[in-house]
This record gives sequence, structure tokens and C-alpha cells, in this order.
Amino acid sequence: MTNRSAPFDTADYLRTPEDIAEYLNAAIEEESESPGLFLNALGNAARALKGMSELSKETGLSREALYKALSEDGNPKMSSLLSVLHSVGLEFSVKRRAP
Repeated sequence: MTNRSAPFDTADYLRTPEDIAEYLNAAIEEESESPGLFLNALGNAARALKGMSELSKETGLSREALYKALSEDGNPKMSSLLSVLHSVGLEFSVKRRAP
């Protein structure tokens, strides 16, 4: 008998804005060791809460542009990042780094 498993999709485990905020903060902490991790994580979060079609409607960005911007190799504009964050109920902030 062949044992089959479903592919893992992080988006399946992100249920609330609190889950997503924690997930994105963890990605930010690891960004220096894994460039592109935050953008990929934001893409997972967006898919979890909205789906790319709905996100596209809300942000005014095409689905293709969203997939490209929110990939590990993406290089989105700040306005695009903020649009996606706001669409999923989050905001961007900066705090002083501990010495």
C-alpha cells in the first residue's frame, strides 16, 4: 500500500490576525539569515485570510503582481506592502532595536 500525504501549506494554519502577526514577526527576526522570508510569509498570510483574488480586488494590484511581489525574490514597493498589510488587518511599525 502506498502512503500518500498532502503537501504542507502554511496558509492552512494561519487563522487569525494575531496568528499572522506572530508569524510575520518571526519571519522578520529570521530575515537576515533567510532573505525573502518576510515577503514569502506575507504571501502565505494573505492567502490564508483573503486569497489572492480578493486581495487583488482590495489592493488594486493584479494577482500576478501580488504573487511576484510576495515571493522570496520579490521586490515590492512600500505602497504595495502597506496595501497588503492593511488588507489583512495589520499595520507596519518601527521600534528601537535593543542595544
